[in-house]
Amino acid sequence: MKFPRPRLSRRPLLAAAALATLAALAPGALALAPGGLPAPEKGLNLLVVGIDSRKNVTAEEKERFHLGGKECDCTDVMMLVHVSAANDRVEVVSLPRDSLTSFPAGHRDRRTGRTHAAHQAKINNAWAEGGSAFAVETVESMTGLPVHRYLEIDFRRFMDTVDRVDGGVPVCTEQPLKDPSTGIDLQPGTKRVAGGEALQYVRSRKADGQMDFGRIRKQQQFVVNTLHRLHDGILDDPERLKAFAATLRGTAAAERGISEAELLTLAAHLRDLPPERMEFATVPVRGFNPDIEGVGSTLAWDEEGAAEVFGRLAEDRPLPAAGAVTPSQIPAAVYRPATGSSLICP
Repeated sequence: MKFPRPRLSRRPLLAAAALATLAALAPGALALAPGGLPAPEKGLNLLVVGIDSRKNVTAEEKERFHLGGKECDCTDVMMLVHVSAANDRVEVVSLPRDSLTSFPAGHRDRRTGRTHAAHQAKINNAWAEGGSAFAVETVESMTGLPVHRYLEIDFRRFMDTVDRVDGGVPVCTEQPLKDPSTGIDLQPGTKRVAGGEALQYVRSRKADGQMDFGRIRKQQQFVVNTLHRLHDGILDDPERLKAFAATLRGTAAAERGISEAELLTLAAHLRDLPPERMEFATVPVRGFNPDIEGVGSTLAWDEEGAAEVFGRLAEDRPLPAAGAVTPSQIPAAVYRPATGSSLICP
């Protein structure tokens, strides 16, 4: 299932996410800011993905942080980050991993070498079938937006990056959070976590009855609180900031992959952005689709609501308010943008 490009005439991270998502430009299509960072007239779109990969995770870490089992070799996290052309606003839209899409005929499966016919699939399988290039292409097709830079983070890099934040990153909850799958066990209140426990937190989807939508909100909250912690020394220390960016970026090649220098440029652009100038949301979702053989249970986007969201980003405008989008059939998936300031732990 493909969604039409947003109808522009219609009315109407950040640590890990903002430092983490900038992807390539067609030659000559965009102006370049210092450091090679694209500077599109309608703002910069950054795609950050989290890969379910245990590569370089030790046996002790797998046991301690409940990282055993079979990795899906797919994207468990997809966030589209829009940085306004004036660098005075950031919108982050999460794309649920079970979103239904359709892959075109003729693309080559990087795992088997086989050329596929057109077929339906979950959005998180784009990376599994075609790597970073196909993941970018799929997001562009579904949202109608160009992706200018891209970053992917696996379990190892996530843990190592969080461990560079002295004293850890705050996570908070009003209700107990206990998830047997990830091993997370949090009592009400605020707690600072290091890399392994942070990974348990952002992976948990059975702790609050909110399914993947609860996990998405945890991921968004973690992004905001990581950024907040970066102001405690890292952003003011060039060497520490460079080491943080290098750990986050890693060395793997990727389609339109952001460079370390571009991450540092982005950090400089956004270092003074207050959290109330950031908005976080999940793409409007209509409900669940009937099960599809070979694909399973999938989510249907609300086509009108998604077009409104991505149409506004295409125009470099803030996200629509909650009341402007038809409520979802899934209570946990109701479209409710939240400011970054509302997600900061006390």
